[in-house]
Amino acid sequence: MSTKDISILALRGGALGVISADSKPEERFQNETLRPILKAQNDLFLAVFKNYVVKQKIEFHSMSPEKKMIVIDHAIQRDTKFRNILKGMIIGFFTLAEYETYIQNSSNLNKRMMNLLIERLKSQLQLLD
Repeated sequence: MSTKDISILALRGGALGVISADSKPEERFQNETLRPILKAQNDLFLAVFKNYVVKQKIEFHSMSPEKKMIVIDHAIQRDTKFRNILKGMIIGFFTLAEYETYIQNSSNLNKRMMNLLIERLKSQLQLLD
C-alpha cells in the first residue's frame, strides 16, 4: 500500500456500519469506503450544495422542509453535471485498490453513493439554511 493510500485511510477513519462475514461486497464497500468518505467530506458537501442553490438561483431558504428535500433529490439525481462533481469528490478519496473495486461495479456503487449523499443532506436541512 502506498504512502498516499495510508494517508487517505488515516484521514477518513475506520468503517462505519455493520460489516459481517455475510456482508455482500457492495455493502462492505459502502461501509468501509463510502460512509467514511461521506462523513469526512461532510462540511464540503454542505458548502457545495449551498453554492449550487445560489448558482441555480433556487429560493431554498424560503421553502418548506418537504420542498427542500425534493430540491435535494432533483439536484443530485437529475443534474448530471452536479452529480458528477459530487462523485468526483468521493472518488478522489479512494485508494487505488478501492478504485479498482469501484470500476468493477461502478453503476451500482454510484447509486449507493448518491443515495447515501441524498440522505446525508436531507438529515442536515437545518445546516443548509
